Amino acid sequence: MKKSLLTLFAVAAMSTTALAADVKPALVYGTGGKFDKSFNEAAYNGAEKFKAETGIAYRDFEPTGDTQGEQAIRNFASRGFNPVVAVSFAWTSAIEKVAAEFPDTKFIIVDSVVDKPNVRSVVYKEEEGSYLVGVLAGMASKSGKVGFVGGMDIPLIRKFECGYEQGARSVKADIEVFQNMTGTTGAAWNDPVRGGELTKNQIDQGADVVYAAAGATGLGVLQTAADNKKLSIGVDSNQNYLHPGSVLTSMVKRVDLAVYNAYNDTKNDKFTGGVQALGVKEDGVGAAIDEHNKSLITPEMQAAVDKAKADIIAGTIKVHDYTSDNACPK
Repeated sequence: MKKSLLTLFAVAAMSTTALAADVKPALVYGTGGKFDKSFNEAAYNGAEKFKAETGIAYRDFEPTGDTQGEQAIRNFASRGFNPVVAVSFAWTSAIEKVAAEFPDTKFIIVDSVVDKPNVRSVVYKEEEGSYLVGVLAGMASKSGKVGFVGGMDIPLIRKFECGYEQGARSVKADIEVFQNMTGTTGAAWNDPVRGGELTKNQIDQGADVVYAAAGATGLGVLQTAADNKKLSIGVDSNQNYLHPGSVLTSMVKRVDLAVYNAYNDTKNDKFTGGVQALGVKEDGVGAAIDEHNKSLITPEMQAAVDKAKADIIAGTIKVHDYTSDNACPK
């Protein structure tokens, strides 16, 4: 009997080892750095959570340019990593190519759609989360002027701005919204100095709340707003803690869940391809309220954002998606 039990334990241990061996996670960040306190760092946090819970290590890579991203994705796949997660629309063509070359490897792309059976595409309804923070910006603004600083000038970032504008106008129809994009290349995600300059320009025009959707560039936006005693809005990760009392809220985008779920689903043999679109209803996006910004959020503001969230979920409010027609209603 004792021998039989030992045999069972040995088989169980071997099964666990075999299962773990089948999961060899990899992560390729977008340009802008792993610790951008925003988009990439959210992905990192999801991978770290998986590692902490399972003991399964992962490998990651920080590309500094587009060619490095494709090389990293192919390199991970060729070395047997599975699944391979690529966070950024910039890796769309790379995933299309590499997923076709490695049909037995599971790939996940965040912020883009690749139609392959072994690819999960995770996209977000950024317009919905941006609408919520726009409601708060509109209510918090005393000047009737708010700002937006985007990273790379692409439809995805205009989607953030358009949702924000709709939310702000829902509480102040005549509110003025300034907007600037940092650049047209990947370098736009990692230029906090330029982010600060654009923010100062908007503040000089009267903006008293500025929303950053710009990766590490946004750190300059938040810093400049704090230095000028104005309010800012963070993005992707909860950035309220960076400047307590100055960051009005953060539009949280759960990139961490996309990474964590991809690894966990692969581990549990529950991986599915196709498109996952995460909005307010799915808790994929939202407005962060915590101990760092609660003093800035009045009961009326909390009630307004709660109602907007409920109305979006119910379908009473339909936030326009800029990417559907490359236009923002006025």
